[in-house]
Amino acid sequence: MATINTPEKPFACEFQEVDAKVELALLNSTDQALNCVEILTVFLKDETKEGGPSRAHIKFETLKSIRPHEKSVFPHRTWVNGKPVDSGMDQLARLKVIAGVKSPYVLDISWQDNEGKTRFQRIPVGH
Repeated sequence: MATINTPEKPFACEFQEVDAKVELALLNSTDQALNCVEILTVFLKDETKEGGPSRAHIKFETLKSIRPHEKSVFPHRTWVNGKPVDSGMDQLARLKVIAGVKSPYVLDISWQDNEGKTRFQRIPVGH
């Protein structure tokens, strides 16, 4: 888990395995509730040798809020060729960080602080 304790970067992410399924959790390391927390869709690189446009992407649901020092799991869905796929074809594990391997993806996170200002943070992920 990445530890981040500044107001500009309040989130740390963690990938957890629950019943053989990978889940993404964000930890709010601040002393205030963060509202309307959203992760932009992550478009995955095509794994074929030919390369080409991305066929798979991961969409995350928006969370209404995350309380101070709380860890929240982000529900997600993998889409391939424009259609949602079942859990057997889930691609979230491709976003796990592997030590020594370059992170080709980022989690682009936005939220609103207590003053209603929209803030942003990027967390490099993937392998």
